[in-house]
Amino acid sequence: MHPVNSILRHSIMANTNLANAKTGKNDEFYTQYSDIQKEINAYLEYDPNVFRGKTVLLPCDDPEWSNFTKFFAQNFEAFGLKKLISTSYAVESKKIKDWQPTFFETDSPYYDADKSRTNGKIFILDEDINGDGRFNINDLQWSYLEGDGDFRSDEVKALRDEADIIVTNPPFSLFREFMAWMMEAGKQFSVIGNMNAITYKEVFPLIRDNKLWYGPSISSGDREFMVPESYPIEAAGWRIDEKGKKYIRVKGVRWFTNLDHGRRHEPLPLLTMEDNIIYSKHKEIKGKQYVHYENYDAIDVPYSDAIPSDYEGLMGVPISFLDKYCPEQFEIIGQTQGDSGKELGLKPYPRELKKLNPSLRDGQLYYIDENGIPQKPYARILIRKKQ
Repeated sequence: MHPVNSILRHSIMANTNLANAKTGKNDEFYTQYSDIQKEINAYLEYDPNVFRGKTVLLPCDDPEWSNFTKFFAQNFEAFGLKKLISTSYAVESKKIKDWQPTFFETDSPYYDADKSRTNGKIFILDEDINGDGRFNINDLQWSYLEGDGDFRSDEVKALRDEADIIVTNPPFSLFREFMAWMMEAGKQFSVIGNMNAITYKEVFPLIRDNKLWYGPSISSGDREFMVPESYPIEAAGWRIDEKGKKYIRVKGVRWFTNLDHGRRHEPLPLLTMEDNIIYSKHKEIKGKQYVHYENYDAIDVPYSDAIPSDYEGLMGVPISFLDKYCPEQFEIIGQTQGDSGKELGLKPYPRELKKLNPSLRDGQLYYIDENGIPQKPYARILIRKKQ
């Protein structure tokens, strides 16, 4: 790859302005502008200078229609950015059927029909191209990449190494690899993924060691993403707007980040164990005792708001606890999915219990319910209150 500053770059202005570019077909989910804005504003509220003087990279992005590029280009001066770099995948690398290039690209004098299919694109904002005294979306410059834009390529790795902060919505199927790609370079980042990714063996140690945490703006429910015209509408939550654009709702979405924010340091308000048993709104807790696991010295806490404030031992809590996790209040010990439970020392279950619950697995927590039946809770994170 050529150094970024030596790449032939072409200004996007006049009727080919990125702000007016038409959407082409793609196989990715397109993040809503409002979701990006809420997340980034939360970091700015905690540290107004978090982006000042920084180079921001938006990989896996397809800037012609992506709201990530639009958002950061529009706020370039307000955030005090030094440089904005955005890259896209080549269409052939995504195996899109019935693909057509956008009018933005075909109207450009630099359009190359062959490269349009086989090469990714790079968009850069770092100078006032049109001479209006401002740095904004009209000053973006673009070129075809030498390769297909895969984040694992040497070409995009060089851009990663140049950047200070990475922000994007990477392919969910490559989340493990993408996280490792950022961590190996020691970059700050904020990326979208499925909340269950925290159970991955490559990801959870980062959570446990406070090198990675959830972002502040999404803590429950689902989120809406725009999808390409060819995307099959089969999910329950979908709509088509007045312009014919398709949207689906995706459950369990979270921002994953190592940028600090204020909500992360807000302690979770809790009741004592005695008060939880008396006043809890949860039928599993109210009027009952907290159950103790049979194969590990910890109690099961099925809801984050039912964590007893006065319990000193280990507790198994839902992974949704991470939405409320305050590192000054709790210590994360481990998680019990896959082989992690075995590594923590969870005892094997007695084989005769398999007749009562065929879903039992070694390395996973279980307890005996009031009817004498072994029960396996949903995925749990083991925590302990800090002294």
